[in-house]
Amino acid sequence: MRIMLTLSYDGTNYSGFQIQENQNTVQQELETALYKLTGEKITVTASGRTDAGVHALGQVAHFDTESSIPPKNFYKALNGFLPKDIRAVNSKRADKDFNARKSAKKKTYKYNFYYSKVDNPLLDRFALRVSKKPNFKLMAEGINLLVGEHDFKAFSKTGSSVKTTVRTVYSIDIERHKRGFSVSITGSGFLYNMVRIIAGALYDLGTEKILVKDLIDALTKGDRDFLGKTLPPNGLVLYSVDYR
Repeated sequence: MRIMLTLSYDGTNYSGFQIQENQNTVQQELETALYKLTGEKITVTASGRTDAGVHALGQVAHFDTESSIPPKNFYKALNGFLPKDIRAVNSKRADKDFNARKSAKKKTYKYNFYYSKVDNPLLDRFALRVSKKPNFKLMAEGINLLVGEHDFKAFSKTGSSVKTTVRTVYSIDIERHKRGFSVSITGSGFLYNMVRIIAGALYDLGTEKILVKDLIDALTKGDRDFLGKTLPPNGLVLYSVDYR
């Protein structure tokens, strides 16, 4: 039977989700735990390969098993074999043609910022420290430009090889709170580092490191040089995956 599994994990100590030789990854820990639980060598497919240091609140994966464990209880049994920074939070039986990656319709990522003049060890693991509060009105102008279907070539890692750099961003929302803010981005799919680059560009726009014109030029000319550096991974969370 095929199981659909929802996962949360702290990605700090992992070299991303996907198995890599001589690296500690989320997939490796997950497949090791499944072997200990079922005695089966199981390959797990996730909705996406989060990068090193990136976290997840609602990562979705699927796998096939001959285990007699009831699908709705699978996540509870699995947690007994997983490290504490990886938790299975839900499980259910899936149709045989369900594919955690190919069946996904939308994904939402969230990038977290916090305000401080010095690093805060209680926040640093899951958010990026910034010393300056941005102008949210300027950031809103950037959001209006980025939502929709565009060629996001300038918003991906230079040299990455994909068939097309056209992607659809359905929404970008800013959530403000006393300690900082977060940028939530929902799209059909994302290029390598795309969310981190968008979040950084919006912050740079809000702090006037770049201008609206730079954002427009980046979109129309596909040139990465119009934008600032890619933000570090610690502030990024795969928030949810939508299959409807």
